Amino acid sequence: MDGFDGERLQKQMDFCREIDQEKEVFRQSFLCSGSRRENDAEHAWHMAIMAFLLDEYANEKVDVLKTIKMLLIHDIVEIDAGDTYAYDVEGLKTQAEREQKAAERIFGILPEDQAKAMHELFEEFEAGESPEARFAKALDNVQPIMLNDASEGRDWKEKGVKLSWAIERQQRTAKGSKVLWEEFSKPLLQRNIDRGNIEGDISLEDF
Repeated sequence: MDGFDGERLQKQMDFCREIDQEKEVFRQSFLCSGSRRENDAEHAWHMAIMAFLLDEYANEKVDVLKTIKMLLIHDIVEIDAGDTYAYDVEGLKTQAEREQKAAERIFGILPEDQAKAMHELFEEFEAGESPEARFAKALDNVQPIMLNDASEGRDWKEKGVKLSWAIERQQRTAKGSKVLWEEFSKPLLQRNIDRGNIEGDISLEDF
């Protein structure tokens, strides 16, 4: 075939094989059924679908395809870096360094142009400054709340999560979607405070 670059295809397929490992990185959130914890690949797939279903609730007009790309790749780095629990104070201190090192290795498997594009999307998501990144981060916060609520707060109860911890993380939700924060996340948090799944150490009404 004219113009076919066999080396390029090999690098692309090597990357596709490498990211299969994401299916074996398990997160803290349980599936809605509560039967087991979800893995990173399931998490990414779930949010990618949420992105094109819920983009009407983004604070700003977003490029949905770009948002989906961010959501699909943002946790690939956890193949090397592992999943860092949202409330793991010590783990969070080294998270950025571990994930940056992982991004360089894993994205570096790809042809140079695609490696650069992947790395730029990853960095944009991490910075959380573009409309797409803000909306993607909102979904990254909303999805675990949905799972935790559906699984009767199992992870929250096991970890002894306090509302103040959740609020610190959920500040990003409103930056990407005020509607998803006010009309979805806050009511679910309140319901789980009422059920004793989250310790209401502060008032949700203040946020």
